[in-house]
This record gives sequence, structure tokens and C-alpha cells, in this order.
Amino acid sequence: MVRPNAGTKGVPRLDRESQILDIASEQFGSHGYAATSVATVAGHAGISKPLIYNYFGSKEGLYEACLDRGGSLVADEIERIASGDTVGIERGMQTLGGLFELLERRRYLWRLFFDGTAPTTGPIADSATLYADRIGKLAQEGVAELMSLADNEDQLDISAMTAVWLGIVDSLMNWWVDHPGETAEQMMQRCLRLLQALFGAVEQ
Repeated sequence: MVRPNAGTKGVPRLDRESQILDIASEQFGSHGYAATSVATVAGHAGISKPLIYNYFGSKEGLYEACLDRGGSLVADEIERIASGDTVGIERGMQTLGGLFELLERRRYLWRLFFDGTAPTTGPIADSATLYADRIGKLAQEGVAELMSLADNEDQLDISAMTAVWLGIVDSLMNWWVDHPGETAEQMMQRCLRLLQALFGAVEQ
């Protein structure tokens, strides 16, 4: 007899949900919300569409679940690094390194947060805003520490630099997604070289 909490073919429900979210996250992150159907996810998972609707209610519910799981992973990693002792540029580099390691085998997760085809209102938009605010707050905190080391407490400067930093991180992550042959370690070394080139140009 199949257990009440089991999914199809005796697979425990939590395991089946995790499998569905893995596949859906890759499909949504690789092809976008609009171009990904529940049928496609079901086909890759080897299950029926009704099972996905039973678990997540709708395509929107499935995407929101993917966004929540991916957002928690990313935000938790940034918070872990923020709770350490490093400050300034070292904290920024550790944050990049942590993200590269976390996302190396699932870098498509990054694009879940910036999908222009996803709904802009409702639960999906609310989840995206929640994690954007959570990550943005951590970025502002780190930037404020960096600026303080340079004896700069100007709030507009901090705001501007936070926007610059978030833009840099997003650009690097998107470049990485577009260059799947680049490993996490190679990306970290590349970032160090870019940083050295930037500071070298400034010092000249």
C-alpha cells in the first residue's frame, strides 16, 4: 500500500516536490516564464500535469515556489557571509565567491529573479520584491561599511554605490550564465583580475 504522504509510484511527496522544483527552476531560469509550460516541466519530470497542479495549484504557484526556494538559497548565503568578520572589499569578494560556489551547478537560478516575462503583480511579484529587498539591504550594509572605511558617511554616496555594486553583481552573474564553460574558481580569479585592473587604472 502506498503511504498517504507519497507521490506517484511510491516516491515520497517531499522528494517528488523537490524533483519538480529542480526541473522547473532549470526550465524557467533557462527559457523564461512565458516560454515554459507546465506540460514541459511534467514531461521532463516524467509525471502528469495534474500532479503538478495538485502540488502547486498553477503555473504561477510553481514559479513562485521556485522563486522562494532559489531566493532563500541566495539570500541565506549572502547573510552567512555578512555574519562573518570580513568588511569592505574583502566582504564583497567573499560574497561573489560564495555565490559562484552556490550557483555553479544551477546558475540558471539567478535569472529567476530578473525574468521580464514573469507576472509583475500578485504573489510572484511580491516574492521577487521580498528577496530583492532582502539582498539589497545586505548590499547596502556592506557598502556602508566599505564607505565608512574611506571616511565617507554620505547617504547618497552610499545609495549610489549600492546601486553600482548590485549592477556589477548582476552583470557578472549574467555573463557567467552566458559562458557555461567558466567554473566558479575561474570566475573568482577573473573578478580578482578585474579588480586589480580597475584599482591599477585608478592609481595611475
